[in-house]
Amino acid sequence: MQLLPLAPAHWPAVRGIYEQGLATGHATFATEAPGWDDWDRNHLAHSRLVAVADAGPVLGWAALSPVSSRCVYGGVAEVSLYVAAGARGQGVGRYLLAGLVAASEAQGLWTLQSGIFPENLASVRLHEAAGFRVVGRRERIGQLRGQWRNTLLLERRSAVVGTGAAF
Repeated sequence: MQLLPLAPAHWPAVRGIYEQGLATGHATFATEAPGWDDWDRNHLAHSRLVAVADAGPVLGWAALSPVSSRCVYGGVAEVSLYVAAGARGQGVGRYLLAGLVAASEAQGLWTLQSGIFPENLASVRLHEAAGFRVVGRRERIGQLRGQWRNTLLLERRSAVVGTGAAF
């Protein structure tokens, strides 16, 4: 398995994996995958990765979204990470998240955050294993198909970016 920069040519596979995540009902508040242009516009241009099997198929993807347009949050981004249904439990998510952390730090990001449905225990455990910690529970934060859902807010503070004193 190898990590590659996520390119427009990967979009059909990335979208398919995203749709598999949507089908679980525990991945996102979205109910349908966007088109490439919308997805591209809503994610940072850097730190976009796909995990590709040696034989070629995309096994998963990860990307970052800005959390705010305010400059003080310029070093903070939200994680999106999805693994193909047939590749779950095989280390793909761990590999992607480690690569995403490294890529984000190379871009000067100091905090990554992720909002995860509490029922998605595999994702919570994956993030915790990568150094994320639960900083809060957001109750009834949004509705999915007419049902109120809670999320856990997890964050990872870089040990190498943003550690010095502010000017």
